[in-house]
Amino acid sequence: MPKLDLTYPAGALSDDAKRELPRELAAAMLRWEGAPDTEFFRSITWTHVHELPPDAVFTADGQAELSQFVVDVTVPSGALSERRKGGLVEEFSKLVRDAAGLSEADGVRVWVLINEVPEGNWGAAGQVVRFEQLRAAAKAEREKAEAAPA
Repeated sequence: MPKLDLTYPAGALSDDAKRELPRELAAAMLRWEGAPDTEFFRSITWTHVHELPPDAVFTADGQAELSQFVVDVTVPSGALSERRKGGLVEEFSKLVRDAAGLSEADGVRVWVLINEVPEGNWGAAGQVVRFEQLRAAAKAEREKAEAAPA
């Protein structure tokens, strides 16, 4: 049940990249979280895109001359091990660099921030959602996918 926020200045991504990158980030998120790739889990893995006006990004020296990208990842606490966090940061950074046409040396312009929501602080459908409920839903979705005829 992750939530992603992708923020960048206007003009930093092509129209194709603006359409594809949010989908690619969500698919990668499912893999790193270990969630089953099912219709249900794809439908609750959201990517919100925030395209800033081109003159809205600054550094300590003034208006930024180069595009910068921030991917905020919000997950329930315990959803990602340290290994999974490392893999997610690496893959997200590469996906953004590739989409924006940046070199590996430009990686410092791509930040991935992982925000873990403490147990009891995530709600949906008018109720608090517990991590164990998500694990049980993932298990049920995997079993349903495995039982489905090929």
